[in-house]
Amino acid sequence: MGRTVVELFYDVVSPYSWLGFEVLCRYQHIWNIDLRLRPAFLGGIMKATGNQPPAMLPKRGEYLLKDVKRMGKYYQVPLRISEDAFERILRTSTLGAMRFITATGMTQPQYLEPLSREFWTRFWSQHKDIKEPESIVTVARQAGLSSEVIQKLLENSSSPTVKNRLKETTDEAMKYGAFGLPAAVAHVNGEPHLFFGCDRLELLGSILGEKWMGPVPSVPNSKL
Repeated sequence: MGRTVVELFYDVVSPYSWLGFEVLCRYQHIWNIDLRLRPAFLGGIMKATGNQPPAMLPKRGEYLLKDVKRMGKYYQVPLRISEDAFERILRTSTLGAMRFITATGMTQPQYLEPLSREFWTRFWSQHKDIKEPESIVTVARQAGLSSEVIQKLLENSSSPTVKNRLKETTDEAMKYGAFGLPAAVAHVNGEPHLFFGCDRLELLGSILGEKWMGPVPSVPNSKL
């Protein structure tokens, strides 16, 4: 029996995307799935759908600061939340970062997972910039990319091919019904099933006919 394709659309500016990303990266070694990481641009989705950042409502923003902290601990993801976390989101454009990640996925797919993780770590654990080119270079080095490859990826990031790929991926997420990120799409019996957020993965498992073992599952010996 073939593996079920599960696509994860994400943007590194989203802390909930990081949580969903780490859980699905763990389950790709347990569930019978073909996990496909799909870097997208959250800003484009928000604008196109008329969505507003949840922290625009002050009381919701207060709650989310606590919620993300709790979720990070429960999911065992090193999120460090500062009081100005959502202000940082609003003033940070990840377009350059997501284009760089997209370019990497197109030519160096083996680095897509570690590179994405390093962007989240820098922004959400270290509270450092991910917008400027020198910051992107630092992240890429942390992910294990060589200086030569990084330079080529920076050049490719501004090419029409990469720009169009990111736009196409973002549009594809919205065609599935995404209005924010993360968005996981499971293709079951020819039908796409959309799951928004990082806290619907138990339902994803149910659709897949797989066992949910919490956000930090033990890897069976047979799959090692």
